[in-house]
Amino acid sequence: MRLCCRPSSGAIHLFTKSILAATTLTIHRRKISEYCTARNSSFQVNPHQKDASFWDKTFRGLCLTGRLSEAVALLCCMALQFHSRTYCLLLQECIFRKEYMKGKRIHAQIVVVGHLPSEYLTTKLLILYAKSGDLGTAYILHEKLLGKSLVSWNAMIAGYVQKGLGEVGLEFYLKMRQSGMVPDQYTFASVFKACATLASLEHGKRAHGVLIKCQIGDNVVVSSALVDMYFKCSSLSDGRRVFNISSNRNVITWTALIFGYAQHGRVFEVLESFNSMINEGYRPNHVTFLAVLAACGRGGFVSEAQRYFSLMMTDYRIEPRGQHYAAMADLLARAGRLEEAYNFVLNAPCKEHSVIWGALVGGCKVHEDIDLMKYAAANYFALDAENSGKYVVLSNAYATSGLWDNVAEVRDMMKKTGMTKDPGYSRIEIQREFRFFFKSDESHKETEEIYRTINRLTPILKDAGYIAELRGN
Repeated sequence: MRLCCRPSSGAIHLFTKSILAATTLTIHRRKISEYCTARNSSFQVNPHQKDASFWDKTFRGLCLTGRLSEAVALLCCMALQFHSRTYCLLLQECIFRKEYMKGKRIHAQIVVVGHLPSEYLTTKLLILYAKSGDLGTAYILHEKLLGKSLVSWNAMIAGYVQKGLGEVGLEFYLKMRQSGMVPDQYTFASVFKACATLASLEHGKRAHGVLIKCQIGDNVVVSSALVDMYFKCSSLSDGRRVFNISSNRNVITWTALIFGYAQHGRVFEVLESFNSMINEGYRPNHVTFLAVLAACGRGGFVSEAQRYFSLMMTDYRIEPRGQHYAAMADLLARAGRLEEAYNFVLNAPCKEHSVIWGALVGGCKVHEDIDLMKYAAANYFALDAENSGKYVVLSNAYATSGLWDNVAEVRDMMKKTGMTKDPGYSRIEIQREFRFFFKSDESHKETEEIYRTINRLTPILKDAGYIAELRGN
Protein backbone atom coordinates (compact mmCIF):
# COMPACT_ATOMS: atom_id res chain seq x y z
CA MET A 1 0.00 0.00 0.00
CA ARG A 2 1.34 3.45 -0.84
CA LEU A 3 0.40 6.61 1.03
CA CYS A 4 -1.06 9.60 -0.80
CA CYS A 5 -0.81 12.75 1.33
CA ARG A 6 0.53 15.17 -1.24
CA PRO A 7 -1.58 15.65 -4.35
CA SER A 8 1.44 16.76 -6.33
CA SER A 9 3.55 13.67 -5.86
CA GLY A 10 1.22 11.13 -4.27
CA ALA A 11 3.82 10.13 -1.70
CA ILE A 12 5.21 11.08 1.63
CA HIS A 13 8.84 12.08 1.46
CA LEU A 14 11.09 11.65 4.42
CA PHE A 15 14.75 12.26 4.90
CA THR A 16 17.14 11.77 7.72
CA LYS A 17 19.60 14.24 9.01
CA SER A 18 21.90 14.48 11.93
CA ILE A 19 21.78 17.19 14.53
CA LEU A 20 24.97 18.34 16.15
CA ALA A 21 25.12 17.49 19.83
CA ALA A 22 24.36 20.42 22.09
CA THR A 23 26.13 21.28 25.30
CA THR A 24 23.06 22.09 27.35
CA LEU A 25 20.60 19.57 28.73
CA THR A 26 17.63 21.44 27.29
CA ILE A 27 18.97 21.33 23.74
CA HIS A 28 20.07 17.74 24.21
CA ARG A 29 16.56 16.72 25.18
CA ARG A 30 15.01 18.42 22.18
CA LYS A 31 17.42 17.38 19.46
CA ILE A 32 16.23 15.21 16.64
CA SER A 33 18.50 12.30 16.03
CA GLU A 34 17.46 11.04 12.63
CA TYR A 35 14.07 11.68 11.16
CA CYS A 36 12.40 14.79 9.83
CA THR A 37 9.89 15.30 7.04
CA ALA A 38 11.01 17.25 3.99
CA ARG A 39 9.15 18.79 1.11
CA ASN A 40 11.71 17.97 -1.55
CA SER A 41 12.65 14.37 -2.15
CA SER A 42 14.02 11.38 -0.41
CA PHE A 43 12.17 8.08 -0.31
CA GLN A 44 8.64 6.78 -0.46
CA VAL A 45 7.23 5.12 2.64
CA ASN A 46 5.24 1.95 2.98
CA PRO A 47 3.66 2.31 6.44
CA HIS A 48 3.26 -1.44 7.00
CA GLN A 49 7.03 -1.95 6.69
CA LYS A 50 7.83 0.49 9.50
CA ASP A 51 7.71 -0.35 13.20
CA ALA A 52 6.30 1.72 16.06
CA SER A 53 9.64 3.25 16.97
CA PHE A 54 10.06 4.57 13.41
CA TRP A 55 6.73 6.43 13.56
CA ASP A 56 7.47 7.69 17.06
CA LYS A 57 10.70 9.25 15.78
CA THR A 58 8.98 10.62 12.69
CA PHE A 59 6.15 12.29 14.59
CA ARG A 60 8.52 13.51 17.28
CA GLY A 61 10.76 15.05 14.62
CA LEU A 62 7.82 16.88 13.07
CA CYS A 63 6.65 18.17 16.44
CA LEU A 64 10.06 19.35 17.58
CA THR A 65 10.59 21.26 14.35
CA GLY A 66 7.27 23.08 14.74
CA ARG A 67 5.48 21.12 12.01
CA LEU A 68 2.50 19.96 14.03
CA SER A 69 0.08 20.49 11.14
CA GLU A 70 2.07 18.10 8.95
CA ALA A 71 2.24 15.56 11.75
CA VAL A 72 -1.54 15.61 12.23
CA ALA A 73 -2.12 15.47 8.46
CA LEU A 74 0.23 12.49 8.20
CA LEU A 75 -1.54 10.69 11.03
CA CYS A 76 -4.97 11.26 9.51
CA CYS A 77 -3.85 10.04 6.07
CA MET A 78 -3.18 6.57 7.39
CA ALA A 79 -5.87 4.13 8.43
CA LEU A 80 -3.45 2.60 10.93
CA GLN A 81 -3.41 2.12 14.65
CA PHE A 82 -0.38 3.50 16.45
CA HIS A 83 0.88 2.98 19.95
CA SER A 84 -0.83 5.07 22.64
CA ARG A 85 2.43 6.89 23.33
CA THR A 86 2.43 8.21 19.75
CA TYR A 87 -1.04 9.68 20.18
CA CYS A 88 -0.01 11.07 23.58
CA LEU A 89 3.01 12.77 22.02
CA LEU A 90 0.89 14.53 19.41
CA LEU A 91 -1.85 15.45 21.89
CA GLN A 92 0.71 16.95 24.27
CA GLU A 93 2.04 19.11 21.47
CA CYS A 94 -1.51 20.25 20.64
CA ILE A 95 -2.10 21.16 24.29
CA PHE A 96 1.22 22.99 24.55
CA ARG A 97 0.53 25.01 21.39
CA LYS A 98 -3.19 25.46 22.21
CA GLU A 99 -4.07 23.82 18.89
CA TYR A 100 -7.19 22.24 20.32
CA MET A 101 -8.94 21.58 17.01
CA LYS A 102 -5.94 19.57 15.83
CA GLY A 103 -6.15 17.59 19.05
CA LYS A 104 -9.79 16.84 18.37
CA ARG A 105 -8.86 15.63 14.88
CA ILE A 106 -6.42 13.21 16.48
CA HIS A 107 -9.18 11.99 18.81
CA ALA A 108 -11.46 11.45 15.83
CA GLN A 109 -8.74 9.43 14.10
CA ILE A 110 -8.28 7.31 17.22
CA VAL A 111 -11.99 6.47 17.09
CA VAL A 112 -11.98 5.85 13.32
CA VAL A 113 -9.12 3.32 13.42
CA GLY A 114 -10.66 1.58 16.43
CA HIS A 115 -7.78 2.17 18.82
CA LEU A 116 -8.64 1.44 22.46
CA PRO A 117 -7.15 4.28 24.52
CA SER A 118 -5.11 3.50 27.59
CA GLU A 119 -5.87 5.27 30.88
CA TYR A 120 -2.95 7.61 30.23
CA LEU A 121 -4.17 8.47 26.74
CA THR A 122 -7.71 9.05 28.03
CA THR A 123 -6.26 11.45 30.61
CA LYS A 124 -4.43 13.35 27.85
CA LEU A 125 -7.68 13.64 25.91
CA LEU A 126 -9.44 14.84 29.05
CA ILE A 127 -6.82 17.57 29.55
CA LEU A 128 -7.19 18.64 25.92
CA TYR A 129 -10.97 19.03 26.18
CA ALA A 130 -10.83 20.69 29.60
CA LYS A 131 -8.33 23.30 28.41
CA SER A 132 -10.36 23.92 25.24
CA GLY A 133 -13.46 24.63 27.35
CA ASP A 134 -15.40 21.56 26.19
CA LEU A 135 -16.18 20.45 29.72
CA GLY A 136 -19.03 18.17 28.66
CA THR A 137 -16.69 15.89 26.74
CA ALA A 138 -14.02 16.22 29.44
CA TYR A 139 -16.55 15.06 32.04
CA ILE A 140 -17.49 12.00 29.96
CA LEU A 141 -13.82 11.04 29.62
CA HIS A 142 -13.28 11.61 33.34
CA GLU A 143 -16.14 9.27 34.21
CA LYS A 144 -14.73 6.58 31.90
CA LEU A 145 -11.45 6.45 33.81
CA LEU A 146 -11.25 3.37 36.00
CA GLY A 147 -8.51 4.84 38.16
CA LYS A 148 -8.92 8.59 38.39
CA SER A 149 -5.52 10.18 38.95
CA LEU A 150 -4.70 13.48 40.59
CA VAL A 151 -3.86 14.81 37.12
CA SER A 152 -7.38 14.08 35.82
CA TRP A 153 -9.00 15.64 38.90
CA ASN A 154 -6.83 18.74 38.59
CA ALA A 155 -7.70 19.08 34.89
CA MET A 156 -11.42 19.01 35.65
CA ILE A 157 -11.17 21.45 38.56
CA ALA A 158 -9.02 23.89 36.57
CA GLY A 159 -11.28 23.57 33.53
CA TYR A 160 -14.41 24.56 35.45
CA VAL A 161 -12.67 27.39 37.29
CA GLN A 162 -11.24 28.85 34.06
CA LYS A 163 -14.70 28.65 32.51
CA GLY A 164 -16.11 30.77 35.34
CA LEU A 165 -17.86 27.83 36.99
CA GLY A 166 -16.10 28.08 40.32
CA GLU A 167 -18.88 26.42 42.29
CA VAL A 168 -18.70 23.30 40.10
CA GLY A 169 -14.91 23.37 40.42
CA LEU A 170 -15.22 23.36 44.21
CA GLU A 171 -17.69 20.48 44.02
CA PHE A 172 -15.13 18.46 42.06
CA TYR A 173 -12.49 19.37 44.64
CA LEU A 174 -14.70 18.01 47.41
CA LYS A 175 -15.36 14.81 45.41
CA MET A 176 -11.62 14.44 44.89
CA ARG A 177 -11.02 14.75 48.64
CA GLN A 178 -13.77 12.21 49.35
CA SER A 179 -12.09 9.76 46.96
CA GLY A 180 -8.98 9.85 49.13
CA MET A 181 -6.79 11.90 46.80
CA VAL A 182 -4.27 14.26 48.37
CA PRO A 183 -4.28 17.63 46.56
CA ASP A 184 -1.09 19.22 45.26
CA GLN A 185 -0.04 22.77 44.44
CA TYR A 186 -1.93 22.73 41.13
CA THR A 187 -5.14 21.74 42.94
CA PHE A 188 -4.81 24.54 45.47
CA ALA A 189 -4.01 27.16 42.82
CA SER A 190 -7.34 26.39 41.10
CA VAL A 191 -9.31 26.09 44.35
CA PHE A 192 -8.07 29.43 45.68
CA LYS A 193 -8.91 31.05 42.36
CA ALA A 194 -12.44 29.65 42.56
CA CYS A 195 -12.84 30.91 46.14
CA ALA A 196 -11.58 34.35 45.08
CA THR A 197 -14.07 34.52 42.21
CA LEU A 198 -16.93 33.47 44.47
CA ALA A 199 -15.70 35.59 47.41
CA SER A 200 -16.14 32.43 49.47
CA LEU A 201 -14.01 33.01 52.55
CA GLU A 202 -15.22 29.90 54.39
CA HIS A 203 -14.28 27.55 51.54
CA GLY A 204 -10.98 29.39 51.13
CA LYS A 205 -10.03 29.07 54.79
CA ARG A 206 -10.87 25.37 54.83
CA ALA A 207 -8.75 24.80 51.71
CA HIS A 208 -5.95 26.80 53.35
CA GLY A 209 -6.14 24.48 56.35
CA VAL A 210 -5.83 21.44 54.07
CA LEU A 211 -2.84 23.10 52.37
CA ILE A 212 -1.08 23.42 55.72
CA LYS A 213 -1.84 19.80 56.64
CA CYS A 214 -0.51 18.57 53.29
CA GLN A 215 2.83 20.23 54.14
CA ILE A 216 3.30 21.53 50.63
CA GLY A 217 6.40 23.71 50.49
CA ASP A 218 6.30 27.43 49.84
CA ASN A 219 5.08 27.64 46.26
CA VAL A 220 4.99 31.03 44.57
CA VAL A 221 1.90 30.25 42.46
CA VAL A 222 -0.09 28.95 45.43
CA SER A 223 1.03 31.82 47.68
CA SER A 224 0.01 34.38 45.06
CA ALA A 225 -3.39 32.73 44.60
CA LEU A 226 -3.87 32.60 48.37
CA VAL A 227 -3.05 36.29 48.80
CA ASP A 228 -5.44 37.16 45.98
CA MET A 229 -8.18 35.00 47.52
CA TYR A 230 -8.02 36.64 50.93
CA PHE A 231 -8.07 40.15 49.50
CA LYS A 232 -11.01 39.38 47.21
CA CYS A 233 -12.84 37.92 50.21
CA SER A 234 -12.21 41.23 52.04
CA SER A 235 -9.88 39.62 54.58
CA LEU A 236 -7.00 42.05 54.12
CA SER A 237 -5.16 41.15 57.31
CA ASP A 238 -5.06 37.45 56.37
CA GLY A 239 -3.88 38.33 52.86
CA ARG A 240 -1.07 40.47 54.25
CA ARG A 241 -0.12 37.75 56.75
CA VAL A 242 0.17 35.14 53.99
CA PHE A 243 2.33 37.54 51.98
CA ASN A 244 4.61 38.25 54.94
CA ILE A 245 5.31 34.58 55.69
CA SER A 246 5.90 33.74 52.02
CA SER A 247 9.63 33.35 51.51
CA ASN A 248 9.37 32.61 47.79
CA ARG A 249 8.03 35.77 46.17
CA ASN A 250 8.06 37.10 42.64
CA VAL A 251 6.38 39.90 40.70
CA ILE A 252 3.08 37.96 40.66
CA THR A 253 3.02 37.73 44.47
CA TRP A 254 3.77 41.44 44.83
CA THR A 255 1.15 42.31 42.21
CA ALA A 256 -1.48 40.21 44.04
CA LEU A 257 -0.76 42.24 47.20
CA ILE A 258 -0.82 45.61 45.39
CA PHE A 259 -3.96 44.78 43.41
CA GLY A 260 -5.65 43.57 46.58
CA TYR A 261 -5.07 46.88 48.33
CA ALA A 262 -6.12 48.77 45.18
CA GLN A 263 -9.46 46.94 45.05
CA HIS A 264 -10.22 48.20 48.54
CA GLY A 265 -9.11 51.77 47.87
CA ARG A 266 -6.10 51.54 50.20
CA VAL A 267 -4.02 54.00 48.21
CA PHE A 268 -1.20 54.54 50.70
CA GLU A 269 -0.70 50.79 51.15
CA VAL A 270 -0.61 50.40 47.35
CA LEU A 271 2.09 53.04 46.90
CA GLU A 272 4.06 51.79 49.90
CA SER A 273 3.97 48.19 48.62
CA PHE A 274 4.93 49.30 45.11
CA ASN A 275 7.98 51.19 46.42
CA SER A 276 8.97 48.22 48.61
CA MET A 277 8.73 45.95 45.59
CA ILE A 278 11.04 48.22 43.60
CA ASN A 279 13.49 48.52 46.49
CA GLU A 280 13.71 44.72 46.75
CA GLY A 281 14.72 44.53 43.10
CA TYR A 282 11.51 43.23 41.51
CA ARG A 283 10.48 44.59 38.13
CA PRO A 284 6.77 45.56 37.90
CA ASN A 285 4.70 44.39 34.95
CA HIS A 286 1.72 45.92 33.18
CA VAL A 287 -0.73 44.46 35.74
CA THR A 288 1.22 46.02 38.61
CA PHE A 289 1.03 49.44 37.00
CA LEU A 290 -2.67 49.00 36.28
CA ALA A 291 -3.27 48.38 40.01
CA VAL A 292 -1.27 51.48 40.93
CA LEU A 293 -3.16 53.66 38.45
CA ALA A 294 -6.52 52.31 39.64
CA ALA A 295 -5.58 53.06 43.25
CA CYS A 296 -4.50 56.59 42.38
CA GLY A 297 -7.84 57.03 40.61
CA ARG A 298 -9.77 56.01 43.71
CA GLY A 299 -7.77 58.38 45.85
CA GLY A 300 -7.86 61.25 43.38
CA PHE A 301 -4.05 61.33 43.15
CA VAL A 302 -3.80 62.78 39.65
CA SER A 303 -0.19 63.96 39.69
CA GLU A 304 1.03 60.66 41.19
CA ALA A 305 -0.85 58.70 38.54
CA GLN A 306 0.68 60.80 35.77
CA ARG A 307 4.14 60.18 37.23
CA TYR A 308 3.64 56.42 37.37
CA PHE A 309 2.15 56.39 33.88
CA SER A 310 5.27 58.14 32.59
CA LEU A 311 7.56 55.93 34.69
CA MET A 312 5.99 52.88 33.13
CA MET A 313 7.21 53.89 29.67
CA THR A 314 10.49 55.68 30.43
CA ASP A 315 12.05 53.48 33.10
CA TYR A 316 10.51 50.08 32.42
CA ARG A 317 9.82 50.26 28.67
CA ILE A 318 6.29 48.91 29.17
CA GLU A 319 3.89 50.00 26.46
CA PRO A 320 0.58 51.08 28.04
CA ARG A 321 -2.46 49.10 26.99
CA GLY A 322 -6.08 50.10 26.60
CA GLN A 323 -6.82 49.52 30.29
CA HIS A 324 -3.99 51.83 31.36
CA TYR A 325 -5.27 54.63 29.12
CA ALA A 326 -8.81 53.99 30.41
CA ALA A 327 -7.60 54.25 34.01
CA MET A 328 -5.94 57.59 33.28
CA ALA A 329 -8.99 58.91 31.41
CA ASP A 330 -11.26 57.83 34.25
CA LEU A 331 -8.99 59.48 36.83
CA LEU A 332 -8.85 62.80 34.98
CA ALA A 333 -12.60 62.81 34.29
CA ARG A 334 -13.59 62.01 37.85
CA ALA A 335 -11.27 64.74 39.09
CA GLY A 336 -13.33 67.20 37.05
CA ARG A 337 -10.64 67.75 34.42
CA LEU A 338 -12.99 66.75 31.61
CA GLU A 339 -11.35 68.71 28.81
CA GLU A 340 -7.95 67.27 29.70
CA ALA A 341 -9.49 63.78 29.83
CA TYR A 342 -11.14 64.29 26.44
CA ASN A 343 -7.87 65.41 24.83
CA PHE A 344 -6.07 62.51 26.47
CA VAL A 345 -8.53 60.08 24.89
CA LEU A 346 -8.26 61.71 21.46
CA ASN A 347 -4.45 61.49 21.54
CA ALA A 348 -4.36 57.94 22.88
CA PRO A 349 -3.00 55.38 20.39
CA CYS A 350 -5.75 52.97 21.45
CA LYS A 351 -8.78 55.22 21.20
CA GLU A 352 -10.43 52.47 19.14
CA HIS A 353 -10.86 50.55 22.42
CA SER A 354 -14.36 51.08 23.76
CA VAL A 355 -13.22 50.88 27.39
CA ILE A 356 -11.39 54.22 27.17
CA TRP A 357 -14.58 55.99 26.00
CA GLY A 358 -16.54 54.19 28.71
CA ALA A 359 -14.22 55.71 31.31
CA LEU A 360 -14.94 59.16 29.89
CA VAL A 361 -18.69 58.47 30.04
CA GLY A 362 -18.38 57.66 33.74
CA GLY A 363 -16.59 60.92 34.51
CA CYS A 364 -19.06 62.99 32.52
CA LYS A 365 -21.92 61.35 34.41
CA VAL A 366 -20.38 62.35 37.76
CA HIS A 367 -19.89 65.98 36.71
CA GLU A 368 -23.07 66.16 34.58
CA ASP A 369 -21.41 67.31 31.36
CA ILE A 370 -24.27 66.15 29.16
CA ASP A 371 -22.90 67.22 25.77
CA LEU A 372 -19.53 65.53 26.25
CA MET A 373 -21.25 62.50 27.75
CA LYS A 374 -23.44 62.10 24.65
CA TYR A 375 -20.39 62.35 22.37
CA ALA A 376 -18.36 59.88 24.45
CA ALA A 377 -21.36 57.56 24.72
CA ALA A 378 -21.79 57.50 20.94
CA ASN A 379 -18.16 56.40 20.49
CA TYR A 380 -18.41 53.97 23.37
CA PHE A 381 -21.44 52.32 21.85
CA ALA A 382 -20.23 52.34 18.24
CA LEU A 383 -17.01 50.46 19.05
CA ASP A 384 -18.76 47.45 20.60
CA ALA A 385 -22.46 47.52 19.81
CA GLU A 386 -22.85 43.76 20.36
CA ASN A 387 -22.10 44.02 24.07
CA SER A 388 -25.39 44.07 25.97
CA GLY A 389 -23.71 45.51 29.05
CA LYS A 390 -22.97 48.72 27.18
CA TYR A 391 -26.66 49.34 26.58
CA VAL A 392 -27.24 49.18 30.32
CA VAL A 393 -24.30 51.48 31.06
CA LEU A 394 -25.59 54.05 28.58
CA SER A 395 -29.15 53.76 29.83
CA ASN A 396 -28.03 54.33 33.42
CA ALA A 397 -25.81 57.25 32.43
CA TYR A 398 -28.68 58.94 30.60
CA ALA A 399 -31.06 58.23 33.48
CA THR A 400 -28.70 59.81 36.00
CA SER A 401 -28.76 63.03 33.97
CA GLY A 402 -32.53 62.89 33.50
CA LEU A 403 -32.34 62.22 29.75
CA TRP A 404 -35.37 59.96 29.66
CA ASP A 405 -35.85 60.20 25.88
CA ASN A 406 -32.34 58.84 25.42
CA VAL A 407 -33.04 56.12 27.97
CA ALA A 408 -36.12 55.06 26.01
CA GLU A 409 -34.13 55.12 22.76
CA VAL A 410 -31.41 52.84 24.14
CA ARG A 411 -33.91 50.37 25.56
CA ASP A 412 -35.88 50.37 22.33
CA MET A 413 -32.68 49.48 20.45
CA MET A 414 -32.15 46.56 22.83
CA LYS A 415 -35.64 45.26 22.14
CA LYS A 416 -35.29 45.59 18.37
CA THR A 417 -32.00 43.70 18.30
CA GLY A 418 -33.34 41.04 20.67
CA MET A 419 -30.49 41.71 23.06
CA THR A 420 -30.93 40.75 26.71
CA LYS A 421 -28.88 41.41 29.80
CA ASP A 422 -28.55 38.94 32.62
CA PRO A 423 -29.90 40.57 35.80
CA GLY A 424 -27.39 41.71 38.36
CA TYR A 425 -27.45 40.22 41.83
CA SER A 426 -25.79 40.30 45.22
CA ARG A 427 -24.40 37.14 46.75
CA ILE A 428 -23.31 36.35 50.30
CA GLU A 429 -22.15 33.15 51.97
CA ILE A 430 -23.76 32.19 55.28
CA GLN A 431 -23.01 28.91 57.03
CA ARG A 432 -21.46 27.37 53.91
CA GLU A 433 -24.48 28.27 51.77
CA PHE A 434 -24.64 30.94 49.07
CA ARG A 435 -27.61 33.34 49.14
CA PHE A 436 -28.51 35.26 45.97
CA PHE A 437 -30.53 38.48 45.88
CA PHE A 438 -31.95 40.02 42.68
CA LYS A 439 -33.76 43.30 42.16
CA SER A 440 -37.31 43.15 43.63
CA ASP A 441 -36.54 39.59 44.68
CA GLU A 442 -39.06 37.98 47.01
CA SER A 443 -37.96 34.35 46.71
CA HIS A 444 -36.02 34.22 49.97
CA LYS A 445 -37.83 32.58 52.87
CA GLU A 446 -37.03 35.55 55.11
CA THR A 447 -38.01 38.21 52.56
CA GLU A 448 -40.32 40.13 54.88
CA GLU A 449 -37.70 40.45 57.60
CA ILE A 450 -35.08 41.50 55.04
CA TYR A 451 -37.25 44.30 53.67
CA ARG A 452 -38.19 45.46 57.20
CA THR A 453 -34.47 45.70 58.00
CA ILE A 454 -33.80 47.70 54.82
CA ASN A 455 -36.62 50.10 55.69
CA ARG A 456 -35.12 50.61 59.15
CA LEU A 457 -31.63 51.21 57.73
CA THR A 458 -32.68 53.69 55.03
CA PRO A 459 -33.39 56.69 57.31
CA ILE A 460 -30.21 55.96 59.28
CA LEU A 461 -28.19 56.13 56.07
CA LYS A 462 -29.89 59.35 55.01
CA ASP A 463 -29.08 60.94 58.37
CA ALA A 464 -25.44 59.98 57.78
CA GLY A 465 -25.47 61.87 54.46
CA TYR A 466 -26.03 59.00 52.03
CA ILE A 467 -27.83 59.97 48.81
CA ALA A 468 -29.18 57.14 46.69
CA GLU A 469 -28.26 57.11 43.01
CA LEU A 470 -31.60 57.09 41.24
CA ARG A 471 -31.95 55.32 37.92
CA GLY A 472 -34.82 54.90 35.53
CA ASN A 473 -36.76 51.69 35.46
